[in-house]
Order: sequence, then structure tokens, then C-alpha cells
Amino acid sequence: MPPDQTRFPFSVASQTGSARWALIGIFIILAFAALAAGRAFLMPVTLAILLFFVFVPLRRKLDRRGVPPSVSAAAVVLILIAVLVMLVTLLSGPAGGLIDNLPMITGRLEAQFEALRGTFGAIETALEQMSDEDAESPVSGVETLLSVLAATPSLIAQTSLVLFLLFFLLASGDLLYLKIVQSFDSLGDKRRAYGALREIEDSLGSYLGSITLINAALGLSIGTLMWIWGMPSPVLFGTMAFLLNFIPYLGAVAGTAIATFVALLTFPGFQIPALVGISYFALTTIEGQLVTPYFVSRRLQMNTVVVFLAVAMWAWLWSVIGMIVAVPVLVVASVICDHVPGLEKLGNFLWGQDPPPIDAARTDTVAEQPPATTAPADPHAPPDRPA
Repeated sequence: MPPDQTRFPFSVASQTGSARWALIGIFIILAFAALAAGRAFLMPVTLAILLFFVFVPLRRKLDRRGVPPSVSAAAVVLILIAVLVMLVTLLSGPAGGLIDNLPMITGRLEAQFEALRGTFGAIETALEQMSDEDAESPVSGVETLLSVLAATPSLIAQTSLVLFLLFFLLASGDLLYLKIVQSFDSLGDKRRAYGALREIEDSLGSYLGSITLINAALGLSIGTLMWIWGMPSPVLFGTMAFLLNFIPYLGAVAGTAIATFVALLTFPGFQIPALVGISYFALTTIEGQLVTPYFVSRRLQMNTVVVFLAVAMWAWLWSVIGMIVAVPVLVVASVICDHVPGLEKLGNFLWGQDPPPIDAARTDTVAEQPPATTAPADPHAPPDRPA
């Protein structure tokens, strides 16, 4: 027996739509909670999958030359381990010296700002309170070193998970692609899924390859610039610039702040430290505004607002690693949206191509409308004679 419509002011369709949007909202909240709670496991898994899409074209080329997938996978993993060892070697010496000289650095920093204390009374009072608190509970270089060592086992475990998972993904050949394609029923869906996978590996390979080369050139330029300024450990600054530039926008700001801070500890006064920070920021600006848009294909340029929000969101979820994987994950999401029916508009929003002018879009919309009839049909006219 149908329900009494007078007793239900809202239709069943509206209730169903409201329930659907409520379920979508609950799913989004739970997804964010799961990403935040499982970061220790999901971060290395995400990194391994992204690296798999980057290196699978190389594994496929070696496969055509007769190299077994397990051998090519082992070669890729060994190369990555060598790169990590080289980076740790470059960073360990200056970082260890920084930790050992932490008390002296603190004293020199206080001496640099001693001239400002007489000018700003409030700042002087605050600094005196901070010095009193530091005198009561000093932080030594040994304590800082112990805090770094406490986080080392977790970092080693996550890095090992990335390398092992990457090895198994590459050594399995095209098994992952085959299983994903076989999970669809129709032939059209299978072709669409395979096309999306191939476009993901092409897009990620092109993007990360171009960005890595650009960041290497930027690191070499900044290292040379720091050497010209007479900064300590210019190799460390070049390596830092190379790594930080994988983080859009925020990496350049962080590198500029670090370079300016070290320059304040190195040189007397504020003029040279200010010039060091300005020159660092100028190089990163030239790279971000001129070099990267020129060498990175327009097909891979993302919406800048979406990129900034994605970096902020992933930084909130996964800290530094989240900021690094934000843009690659955004590229993967954009490619998937382009191949899934109904998500094309979302994919168009994520990409950074210039939209057509509003007037032109309005003209196209009007031109596509069918012409209106000039006069209604005569109801008393005889029917058309059949052929």
C-alpha cells in the first residue's frame, strides 16, 4: 500500500539524494582519518607505487633486450640505495658539526641580535625571559642527537619497506597491470584501464624526470652561489636545495629561511645575510617561473591553487613526505579522472591549461542551441501523406 504523501513533506528522491551526500561526506571524513592513522604504513607504500610507475618503462625496455625482470628490479633498487648512501654521506658531516656546535651557534645568534634589544624594549624583555628559561633547562647537542637517533629506526624501516616493495613490483613484470585490467568486465573498460595505466607511467616519468634534472641544476647553482658568498658547507646547501625543491612553493621558502639563518650566524651585521636570502630566493623564483614551465610539458602543468591546497593537505596528513608526494599523487588523480566517465570535469579542473574566454564559451553554447521554430504547427492541417 503506497504511503500517504501528505504525511511525508519530502519526496523519496530527495531523501535518497540527501542520504547519498551524507554517505559521501562520511566516507571522506573516514578516508582522511585512515590516511592520518595509517601514515607509517601508507607513506612507504605510496612512495613505492609512485616509484614503480616511474621505473617500469626502464624495466620494460630492459625486458625487450633480454634482461630478466628480477635483474632489472635489483639494479634499480641498488642504484637507489647508492643514491641514498651518497646523500647521507654528504649530509652527515655538516649535520654532525651543526649538532656539536649548537651551544656556540646559540651564543653567536644572541650576539647578532644584541643590538636590537636596546631598541625594542618588549623584545628585550621577552629575550631575557627566554634566556632565563634556557638557563634553567638547557638543551645540549647530546639531547638533540639522541632525539634524532630515536627516529632513525622508524626511518630505516620505512625506507626498507619502500625498497623491498619496489623490488617485488618491478620483478613481477606486467602482472600488476594484467590483474588490474582483468578486474573489469567489458572490453571497453579493459582498454580504458590499460590506457590509464600507461598514461600514468608516461606522465609520472616525464614529470619526475624533468623535475629531478631541474632540481639538480638548481642545487648545483645554489651550491656555487653559497660558495661565492663564503657560506659554510656549500655542498650541503646545494643538496638541501635539490631535496627541498621537490616541495612546491614551501620548499623555496624553507630553503631561503635556512640560508638566511645560517648567514646570520656566519657574517656580522644584517646586510650580507639579507643578500644571501634574496639571491637564494631569486634563483628559486627563476626556476619556478621560467625554467620549470619551459621544460615541463603544458600537459603536465597543474592548477596552481589546487597544487598549493594539495601540498598543504598532504603536509597536514603526512608531514614532509606528504608534501613531496602531493604533486605526483595529483598527477595520478588527474589522469584517472580523464579516463573515468563522469569525472572529466574534475580532471579538467585539476589540470593547469588556460580555459577559453567566457565570451567565446558563451558564443559556443548559443551556437550549439537548435534554432527556434518561427510559427507553431497548424492543428487543422492535414497529416503528412505517407511515402
